[in-house]
Amino acid sequence: MFQGRRVCVVIPAYNEQRLIGGVLDTMPDLVDRMIVVDDGSTDATAQALCAAQSRLGERLRVVRHERNGGVGAAIISGYKAALEELEAKDLVAVMAGDAQMDPAELPRLLAPLVKDQADYTKGNRLFTGEAWAIIPRHRYLGNAALSFATKIASGYWHVADSQSGYTAITVEALSILKLDRLYPRYGFPNHLLVELNNYDFRVRDVPVRPVYNVGEVSGIRLPRVIPTISWLLFTCYFWRMKEKYVIRDFHPLIFFLVFGLLLTGGGLLLGLYILYLRVAHGALSPNAVIFDALCLIMGVQMLFFAMWMDMEHNKGLK
Repeated sequence: MFQGRRVCVVIPAYNEQRLIGGVLDTMPDLVDRMIVVDDGSTDATAQALCAAQSRLGERLRVVRHERNGGVGAAIISGYKAALEELEAKDLVAVMAGDAQMDPAELPRLLAPLVKDQADYTKGNRLFTGEAWAIIPRHRYLGNAALSFATKIASGYWHVADSQSGYTAITVEALSILKLDRLYPRYGFPNHLLVELNNYDFRVRDVPVRPVYNVGEVSGIRLPRVIPTISWLLFTCYFWRMKEKYVIRDFHPLIFFLVFGLLLTGGGLLLGLYILYLRVAHGALSPNAVIFDALCLIMGVQMLFFAMWMDMEHNKGLK
């Protein structure tokens, strides 16, 4: 237990036969329950979990997927299993099965939840200069780009390192979320932040030490992952605008957003048409160019106003 609250740790695992045993054996004593979700592993992960269960007994619960559903699907299964066992005051953390998260830092993620300073905490590996030296450069830059896009989509402008899977949440908050509509694969933590903001939950970053195993080969393919998550965040942004600022509470920023999109989009189309006339026919109307520039300037300003109003609306969720 941690300060009178039961603690459950969800551990998604896919082909982690080499590391999963060490992750479980180094779990702090404050953890009451470990739920490992074997996400359709094709190696000896299942055998490693059987061996661990003989050592850990009822403290360990194993949930198995027949097919690999993705890290998000594994975490969702773990969350659902935790909700079956815990009470509203209890806490649920997530640690990956690849030993890239230091169990000793778990109390730092749990403390803001117990003090009622946050409803959800997540590790931030980018807080110190260590990350630039430890994390592979292409993954660091990809993470930074996705983190910025996630700020816009989720409304949590104070949150960085959106791809960090080291998290903790109260059971009370977890029970409110619509888990089944969350993205099941690598974009899960980004989508979860959007879902949390939709219910005005408080989110806090907690600095954690980046851990990378020597010789580790990542299964993440950034050229495929970044476009996929970028599209996910694009759709999530407009979904959040609709849910939060139209359905739940009509907000003036919707006017700025709609007119900003219309003016910017119309200005771009008009600009292309003017360019076509100039190239194809040599015709150029100064009045049309001025009008197009005015539409673009006004459209971009309205979009920035909408973004600023969203930031102001969410600044109390730190």
